[in-house]
Amino acid sequence: MAGKRRPPPIAATVGAAERSRFTTTAKVPEVARRAGVLVSQSRLVPEETAIALTYGGSTHAVMMATPADLEDFAVGFSLTEGIITDPDQIDDVEVIAEDKGIDLQIRLRDEQNEALRLRRRHMAGPVGCGLCGIESIEQAVRTTSDVSGSSLRLSDEDVVRAVGMLNGQQPLHLETRAVHGAAFYVPGRGLIAVREDVGRHNALDKLTGAAALAGFRGDQGAVVVTSRVSVEMVQKTAITGSPVIIAISAPTALAIRTAEQAGMTLIALVRGDEFEIFTHPERLERDEEERAPFSPRASRSEPF
Repeated sequence: MAGKRRPPPIAATVGAAERSRFTTTAKVPEVARRAGVLVSQSRLVPEETAIALTYGGSTHAVMMATPADLEDFAVGFSLTEGIITDPDQIDDVEVIAEDKGIDLQIRLRDEQNEALRLRRRHMAGPVGCGLCGIESIEQAVRTTSDVSGSSLRLSDEDVVRAVGMLNGQQPLHLETRAVHGAAFYVPGRGLIAVREDVGRHNALDKLTGAAALAGFRGDQGAVVVTSRVSVEMVQKTAITGSPVIIAISAPTALAIRTAEQAGMTLIALVRGDEFEIFTHPERLERDEEERAPFSPRASRSEPF
């Protein structure tokens, strides 16, 4: 935001996730079957809250999301939806608690306000599906940013390490086992930022906002996610400038085609030290004797 951008990171992380203002978990009663016996107990589950993103007094989107890292969410959503191209184009973000949710009042600079007015539309985004604010097929298959020019290279060990580190740096998921995580991994530094949310798109938006506010350039590292890879996850990753997305789950066919066209390396189904590369394997540096022929049409012995 104008005059409020965080200083570039010096330590290992962009900034710790903020969870203090709103409650992010709830303890609920349950009956569990344990060793053949029904037992009354309780467990923590994540909160899911309606969060409105409001620009110039008009609601542009309502997302169901985890009520944490809200400034990051506001900035990241604005970036990945093309409302802004730089955090400095936001003058202020005001977080307003409502009876049934949270309103993020985002004040843009005049030129961004005018551009948004021309494309104004109302949209609602359910968790885990849909493309925000899309009104036509052409918009849904919009041109994805080209990241083929990035010089980023990773090793096999980087891929394994990135997912292993993310698994250990998701406090909300460790408490609830019910949220997604997204992180930026930089070779030689590790994870520089991690964000979580009940929605995989929201987690990536929060990550994008956190990194942008810290002045981090996406082409310096890879995006790592705990979810499947949809086309929107590829599009959002490309907007960050990152040429690599690494996922624990599988990609969709459209996501693969989109990553191929954008020059992005898509790595998925990371399990221990095994993973599958779907596009642009040349970014993984390996010893010649370890290289295996790559064919995008090669079939897997076991479907996932």
